[in-house]
Formats: sequence, structure tokens, C-alpha cells
Amino acid sequence: MNFSHRHEIGMVRREFLQVGFSGLLGMGLSTVLAGRSTATIAPKAKSLILVFLTGGPSHIDTFDMKPNAPDGVRGEFQPLATNVPGITFCEHLPLISKMADRLAIVRSMSHTNLNHLNSTHWVLTGQAQPGAFFDKIAARTDYPCYGSALDSIRPRNDGIPTAVNLPTYLMEGPLTWPGQHAGFLGPRHDPWQIKQDPNRPGFEVEDLALPEGFTVERLQKRLDLLGTLDENLASVEARQGADPVSQQRKLALSLLLSGKVARAFDLNKEDPKVRDRYGRHMFGQSLLLAKRLVEAGVPVVQANMGRVQNWDSHTNLPKRLKNDLLPPLDRGLAALLDDLASTGRLDETLVVITGEFGRTPRIGAEKGNGNFKDGRNHWSAVFTSVLAGAGIQGGQTIGSSDKLGAYPASRPFTPADLAATIYRAMGVDPATEITDRLGRPIRLCTGEEISSLYSGATV
Repeated sequence: MNFSHRHEIGMVRREFLQVGFSGLLGMGLSTVLAGRSTATIAPKAKSLILVFLTGGPSHIDTFDMKPNAPDGVRGEFQPLATNVPGITFCEHLPLISKMADRLAIVRSMSHTNLNHLNSTHWVLTGQAQPGAFFDKIAARTDYPCYGSALDSIRPRNDGIPTAVNLPTYLMEGPLTWPGQHAGFLGPRHDPWQIKQDPNRPGFEVEDLALPEGFTVERLQKRLDLLGTLDENLASVEARQGADPVSQQRKLALSLLLSGKVARAFDLNKEDPKVRDRYGRHMFGQSLLLAKRLVEAGVPVVQANMGRVQNWDSHTNLPKRLKNDLLPPLDRGLAALLDDLASTGRLDETLVVITGEFGRTPRIGAEKGNGNFKDGRNHWSAVFTSVLAGAGIQGGQTIGSSDKLGAYPASRPFTPADLAATIYRAMGVDPATEITDRLGRPIRLCTGEEISSLYSGATV
């Protein structure tokens, strides 16, 4: 069987509208279609929190500093000693520097794409985007993101979505970022998209409150009636795919009836001191919400740290990192890791912090790169991802970049390897087959687990 099939199928207008409609409505569907899995290992992680630094953070200015590199490469920030001898982070990450013993820093991540959209798909699915070209938008020929794949393999009917993405939907003008949805698995497996900033006053999620005059019992009767009607539409949905409005209705009703997820979104019930500890900003409150959703039983939560391309620092890089990006990330992550550790949930929650690529070693304008004098361009030859929890051995660096932070100086790890690690941690064999829209079996992932995350062996 050929597992290298690339789905070279063009996107038609209907598919574009379907993807766009799904994203605008914010659907996350988990009711139908069990995939075929050959996984036999017991899961190490009950949940995944994926902290996505959209736009591509500079590895040299965060977790892989090069203080001995020439001027124009090393940047203006100073390395800060962590609580693990020999490991340093950027000076503007003081809080998580004190918990490096919980973190594994993979410094030789690498792939070959320099475009935001294509690279985002690669990192969020573990697969290269089918038919990729510059700024190829989301399509139903794409591979599924982690939560969507898990939903197809382990469908659930307990009123809790398998995957939630928050607080931003990655879309800019006509460009819809791929890798955010279920791709060829169809809209019934899309993550539930939350597009409101949880730090804003009055934050609430639409459709998570009962209409005036309704009770849970009355709503259950309505749901039973709708279930009867849905049976008559089953054959139509099987031929044409699930109706997006119907699927959104089912999710909203099931969430209302379960109540657990609805309560997780009510941040007003959280201790104000806890909210302060995470930081009263979008980064911090999004990570707090991610923790609450995991506690409510949601297996996969992706928290986008910033709006589209927030970390895309072609200019003004030092000021933006120092003032706008690193402090809120540092505070929110430190609070998240502390809370997960204090409750024992870090042992069963995999936390992954990554962007779609890194930034160029050299600062400033170079011929053809479009940078200003104080920025760094896209760079995928080497970058850093950070992992914690679910049995991962903290206090270690895995892989290394060369002295300029330009290329791997040790074995490179690809997005497929990161995906294999995530799936294996969740108890899913990366060789599991899922089925595309034409009924063809497709291997879930072709990468290899980064085993040194658990053994601490040098690679």
C-alpha cells in the first residue's frame, strides 16, 4: 500500500465555501465515523494543550540564544540562567526559566517550507499540505489537525467536544490558514472554534446559555424530537456529508445538556487572584481557559498566542518581543505549568509550545528578504519546539543548532516526528489508517516519535 499519496485534488468553489462556512460558524463535531486504528499502547496523555506561536518566533531570541555569535546574529537580549545548569533562555522569560526542569527543548526542528500557510499546515497536522503552493488556503483536501484526527478515531457522544481552538481563527482577508480543521475527514470532525478574546469584559461563548423560559428537561425533549428527524436525514448526510448547521446545532445542544464545558467557559467563576496570576491579557486568559477546558474533559485544546502572524517579526523585533510578546507568554505559561503540576494534571497533559518555523540568523535587510534593519525573516531550516508533561523528561535540550542558529548541528526532527510524538503520547499509533473522502486509506503520520523526550538520551 502506498502511504505517500499526496491528494493532488484541486479545491472547487463548493469546498472553499464549506471550509469558510465551517470556520465562521466555529464548529467542532464529534458524533459520527470511527476511523481504523492499529494502536495498541496505553496512552500517556489524556489531553494535549498546543500553544501555537503563530507567525514564527525567533528561536535565537527565545530558547536557543547564541551569545557568542557575531554581532548582527546574536541579537540584543542576554541569556538568562535557568534552574537547570547549562540551559539558558532569553532574559525576558524569567518565570519559565525557573521551571526549565519541567521542559524539554527540541532545538533541531526543521522543515523546508518558508510560507506561513503551508508551514502552519505542516506543523499542525504533521503532513505537508497537499498540492501546496505559496499561500494555498485551507481546503477539504488538507490533512486533519490533531484534534480532528483523534475525533475520527475516538468519536464521543458525551457532550464534550474532542477539540477546541481558541481564541483566534487564523484568517486574514481571503487567506484562511490550513491545518485548523478536519480537512478531508469532513466538517463533522472540525474543532470547535472560539473566536472571542477571553480577556475582554463580558466574554462569553454564544449558544452556551439556555433561552429564557427553557429548562434542561424541556430542551431534552426537543433534542429527542430532533434526533427522530435526523434519522430521516441520515441517508442524505451519508451521501452529501454532514449539514454544517445541523452539526453546530447538535454540538450546542449537547454542550448545554452536559454543562461541564459551559461552566469551563465561565471565567467569572474563577478566583480573581488566579486570573491575575495568568495575566489579564489574551495570552494569559487563553491559557487559563485551556486549562479549564482540559479539566472539563476536552482532550485537545489549541491556544493561539496572538492573532494571525503575531510573531512574524520582519521589523521592530526587539521591541515587540520585549514589550508585547515574551512577557505575557512567560506569565501565562508559568501559571499554566504550575497549576497543572500542583493538581497532578501535568502527568497526564502533554503541553507543546511551537511556531510554524523560526527566524533568520542574521538581523536586518538582506537582498530579497524584505526585512527592515531590526527584523528577522522566515527560517525553517532550524527552529525550536518546547514540550512538557505526560511522562516527558524535563530539564533537557534535545538536538542542537549550529553556532549561528542557522542549521541543525545534530539529527533534525521534522513536523512529522513531532506529530508522531503527539499521537503516541495520546495512545494512537502513528501508523493508524484514516480514510479520505474517496474512501482511500491514508496513513495518519509518517514520522518517528522523538524517543529521547522520555529517555533523556543524547541525539
